[in-house]
Formats: sequence, structure tokens, C-alpha cells
Amino acid sequence: MELASIAQLKEMAGDSPMYADVDVQLQSRQSKMTRTNKPYLELGFADSTGNFSLKLWEDRPLFSVAQGWPDGVMIRVSGKWTQNQYGLDGNDLSARVLNQQERELFLTGDPDLQAKQQIDWQTITSLCSSIHDPRLQRLTARFFDKFGEMFRRTAAARRNHHARRGGLVEHVAQMMRSADALCHVYADWNRDLLLVGVLFHDCGKLWENSYPRDGFAQIHSLRGEMLGHIPIGIECVNKLWSDMIEEEATTDWLILEPRSEDVRLHLLHLIASHHGQYEFGSPTLPRTPEAFALHFIDNIDAKMEMLKDAYRNANEIAPQIYEKVFPLPANLVTPLSSFFVAEADFEITEQDADEVENDQNQTNGENE
Repeated sequence: MELASIAQLKEMAGDSPMYADVDVQLQSRQSKMTRTNKPYLELGFADSTGNFSLKLWEDRPLFSVAQGWPDGVMIRVSGKWTQNQYGLDGNDLSARVLNQQERELFLTGDPDLQAKQQIDWQTITSLCSSIHDPRLQRLTARFFDKFGEMFRRTAAARRNHHARRGGLVEHVAQMMRSADALCHVYADWNRDLLLVGVLFHDCGKLWENSYPRDGFAQIHSLRGEMLGHIPIGIECVNKLWSDMIEEEATTDWLILEPRSEDVRLHLLHLIASHHGQYEFGSPTLPRTPEAFALHFIDNIDAKMEMLKDAYRNANEIAPQIYEKVFPLPANLVTPLSSFFVAEADFEITEQDADEVENDQNQTNGENE
């Protein structure tokens, strides 16, 4: 069988079964019952490219085997794979634990994704180095020094978008590119504040959606479950800020405008309001141009990632129409391609020009 990553499996699987092996790490396991009291297991699997859940029914041979897997085990699952609007499904499944050599190769991750995330990391650090406000630039440096490694292995979400190891770096980098571009359009925005707000808006997810150094199964922490990433993010930035002021503040900072306390307060407001609505978890609503900008940039990038995944993974139910994929609101339609005319279409020879001129002269003569 062909060995595929989770991302490749989602891209290739459709209505017709495809045979493939996939190396995964067990992320979660729950014993459940149907309404008719039929037992089944719901397993969560992950690799460097993404994750998926799989139901195993009691009458399947793999059911009893999966019950004995230790947490975080790395396995190779083989079988026939299909995909519908609810995700991947497998039949005739078998599985075995990876050997040491296979585990080492599995943990290196997908090389193309690693290369992309390295470029995204360079984008983040480069844009942060362009910040003019010395307090905000120093704050980002302290964050990278203390949490940079953890940041680089954190997901942007548990599902829906950038739900993979390093996904937060991808999400933040793209948001920073958008914010930087829009600051050239809306010149009255505080670019320094907005860029740093993008960096920190989801920093609480380091304690909500992070990964261990040696695996792809997201860590569940009591802190993340009980507080959520917005309060944790506010707490994190407040601590970094207060330590910076205590240890590094200079007399020059006392005369800077805007005042340090105002900068801190506006930055915390960006973190607190970035979900945009109370019902989506924001303790306050956006109240500044930068807060509105951050909310919409965040939403746009999340939606574009969902669309990209949906077009790649969804089944085509009619020509140019794809089945609805949660959490998008409707069936998708193939995007309109960009206008393009081959360069050769513009090449007009001297003979063509003479013929056009003769035709025009003849037409003018007939009109006279």
C-alpha cells in the first residue's frame, strides 16, 4: 500500500475506497455508546500535517487491539479509506506499532511543511524587528527568548484551521503580512501596535494547543481548559510587560509618547477583543481601529485556511460544486480563475497590420 500523510489522505480519499497506509500518533481515545447501546471507540490521530478522528465499532477486529494502545503510541494504520462531509472513514483496517527507525522518521515531520513554517518564522521575526517603538520591540524579543520554542510547536486551533504542530506560526505570519500590507492603505493605524497585537493575540494557546517536543498529539492542560487562551494571553503579556519595565526600563522610556501604560493597555485590549463578540469568547468588544483590524484579519485568515482545506478535501457533488464542510456555512463552488491571455495572442505581424489597414481603408471607401 502507498504510505500517505494525513493531509495527503484527506486530499486523495473520496467516495470510492482507496488503499493506503498512514503513520499516526494516538491523540485521544474515548469509549462511547450509540443510542441503541452499541459500544464504539472514537480515536483521534495526528501527524505533522494535521489530525482526524475515526470510529471503531465493537464488531471490528481492531476494536479490542485499540483498547490496549498506550497514550501517544505511534502506529501504522492500513486499510480502505473514504471521505464524506463528516471526515475520513476507514474499512478493513489493520494496525501495528511503529518500530524505532519508523518512529524517528515519523517525528521528523513533513519536509515541505517544515520548510514553509521556517519561512513563516522568518517573516514573524523580520516584521517584529521593523517595529519602531522600543518597548514593543523589546517585548517581542523577551517573548521569543522565553517562549519561542514552545510557540513554534503550537497549533492555532484544535480543529478547523491550522490545527497542526506549528500551525500558530503559519497563522500569525500570514496575519502579519496582511496587517503590514493594510497599514500602507490605512496610514493612520498604529502599525507597531497592530503587528505586536497579531503576534500576541493567540499567545494563550501555548497553554491550550501546544505539543510536546517529541510528538504530534496536542497537550491538554488544566490551565488551558479552565481559563481559555484569551485570559491566559492577557496574563502572559502582562507578566512579560511588568518584568520588562522592572528590569529594562530606562529614563528615556519615561518621556516616550504614547505613555508606556497606555501602550500596555491598548495591547491588552487587542488580545481581549480579538474574537469580536461576547458570544465568541471576547470579554470586551473592539473599541479602536487596530482592534477592529485585528479581529477581521484573524477571521479572514482562519476562513481562507478552512476554504483551502475544504477545496482540497471535499467531494465534488456536481460539476464545480463541493459538498458542505463544517464549519463553513454552505456548499462551495469552484472559484473563478484569473483572467489570462497568452502573450502570443498579442503578437501581430507586419503582414497582419497591413491586412488590417487595407480592410479599414476598404471599409472607409464603401462608407463614402
